[in-house]
Amino acid sequence: MGMFKVDVTLTNPNDRSRAFSEKFWVDTGALYSFVPEDRLESIGIEPLRPRELILADGRRERRLLGEALFEVVGQEEQLTCQVIFAPKDSLFLLGATALEAFGLDVDPTTKSLKPMLAVIGGFLASAA
Repeated sequence: MGMFKVDVTLTNPNDRSRAFSEKFWVDTGALYSFVPEDRLESIGIEPLRPRELILADGRRERRLLGEALFEVVGQEEQLTCQVIFAPKDSLFLLGATALEAFGLDVDPTTKSLKPMLAVIGGFLASAA
């Protein structure tokens, strides 16, 4: 799948006057969204707890995890999503948990996001 970017606005859920917009790489291989720590700190996002991560190059690293309101351009809602405090010069990544929260899937042909039909439960139970 080719990589592409989408416009995302991050907002502090405790002070909605503090926000920024940025182009994020869509990364379905990343569980969490990844944002440089200085940008999260600039809008007052505070870490909640540490997380042990395996990076794309195989290294293990312990990073802080917080929560922010995400708004993906083209979607009609803001949702609270988990976000990793990445090193200062890192890429902005929109990870799988945020995509799933918004009910979005990746269309590799058009390099765009498309609505995903959510599955609730794994099977239909019989009333018999």
